[in-house]
Amino acid sequence: MNTLSSRPPLKTIGDLLHRIGDIPPDRVRFVPAPGTATRDDILKPENEGCELVEGTLVERPVGQEESFLAMSLGTILNNCVIPQNLGYVTGESCFYELPGGTVRGPDLSFTSWNRLPGRRRPSEPIPLDAPNLVVEVLSPSNTKREMALKREEYFHGGVQLVWEIDPRQRTVRVYTALDQFRDLTACDTLTGDPVLPGLAIRLSDLFAELDRHG
Repeated sequence: MNTLSSRPPLKTIGDLLHRIGDIPPDRVRFVPAPGTATRDDILKPENEGCELVEGTLVERPVGQEESFLAMSLGTILNNCVIPQNLGYVTGESCFYELPGGTVRGPDLSFTSWNRLPGRRRPSEPIPLDAPNLVVEVLSPSNTKREMALKREEYFHGGVQLVWEIDPRQRTVRVYTALDQFRDLTACDTLTGDPVLPGLAIRLSDLFAELDRHG
C-alpha cells in the first residue's frame, strides 16, 4: 500500500475526497487542516467518532440502526468468545493503526489472544495489532470506494475476516480475502470460519432485532 509520502500532492478538495473514498464532504473535518492531522488528534474529545485517513479526520457515519445492530451482534460474539476465553471483542470506540498510517475504528472487531504478545490486550489507546475479525455496519453515506479502501487496509494489516452488514437490505457480505467474498441474506446462516469456528448466527434472528418493539 502507498504511504502518504509516495502519493502525488493534492491540488483540490475533489482530489482529497476521491483519495479518501469519494465520501460526502460534510464528513471531512477541517480542524486540523486536511493532511496535517495525526493519531493524537483522534484521541481528543472533540474528535470522537472520527477516523484518520490521509492525514485527514473523517467522521464515521453511525446512526441508531447501525449502532443498535452492532450492539446486538456484539452480544452474540461475546457469548461465543468469553466462555471459551478466545480473545476479546471491541466496539466502535476502539481504533487500530493500519499500514500507511490510517487509523480505523470498525463497528465491531474480535482479536484472538494468540496474536497478542503475552496473550494480553494492548495498553496503548491505538494499537498497531490488527484484529482477526472486523465488522462494518453500512450507513447510507458509506461509499463503495470507501469500503474498498477499508478492506484493502484491513487485509494488508493482517485482518482475516471482514463482515459488511447492510441493515437496510438485510444482507451480509463476507470477505475472507480482498478478492474472495460471498453474499448472505436473512435466510442464511453466518459462520465465524476461519476465525471463530463453531460460531453460527441465523441472520433472520439477528435482523429480527431491528423489528423488535414494546
